[in-house]
Amino acid sequence: MSRRFTPKVVTANRLREGDVVYLNAAGEWTPHHHEAALLEDETRAAEFLALAAKQPLYVVGPYLADARPGAKGPEPTHFREEFRTRGPSNYAHGKQVDLT
Repeated sequence: MSRRFTPKVVTANRLREGDVVYLNAAGEWTPHHHEAALLEDETRAAEFLALAAKQPLYVVGPYLADARPGAKGPEPTHFREEFRTRGPSNYAHGKQVDLT
């Protein structure tokens, strides 16, 4: 019996700065998880991941991360992905500056 596909987003790290980024519905990278394309179909998820993999000069380590629909857009379902949405944890910079 095959497992039911769970919704995903494509995430990676921007090569230049190392920031976490997400692929949106237009196929562009955004630093905001809630702007990512929520991929609810396995074929579409594979297509978006293939698109990300073709950009090695811009991002590294693209992968599919579980997500769920939310009021403002996709929300992470796992602690690791929730943590990645907040940016570096060693001191306030990047996304964390916006939180202070």
